[in-house]
Amino acid sequence: MTVILDRAEELTTTAAAWHRVCLEDELELAWGEAALIEGRQVALFRTAPGEVYAVAQQDPATLANVMARGIIGSRGSRPTIASPLHKEVYDLETGECFTHPELKLAAFATRLVDGYIEVEL
Repeated sequence: MTVILDRAEELTTTAAAWHRVCLEDELELAWGEAALIEGRQVALFRTAPGEVYAVAQQDPATLANVMARGIIGSRGSRPTIASPLHKEVYDLETGECFTHPELKLAAFATRLVDGYIEVEL
């Protein structure tokens, strides 16, 4: 889940692991985009205004870098992403795989600072 901070909070909580990626408005709602952060491919999903999730771009089942093209959905109140290749369904917050529990998708914390999305790696 995305944490929204104002500029004063950001200055007191900034850690070296946070990376500014793009403006929130540059991501379309209900659509994934890939980003390269510190040499790592990350898939970003804006599911609602102020709500952005980040997971590994690499599909754990096939090792293909395709997760940004997955299908956004939900299981109850849990936001999900389904792999575009074999349709395994992952929790966007935890990376847990609902369809194959042995698989795990890396999930990263996100926050909004002054309208920008930041991802913690």
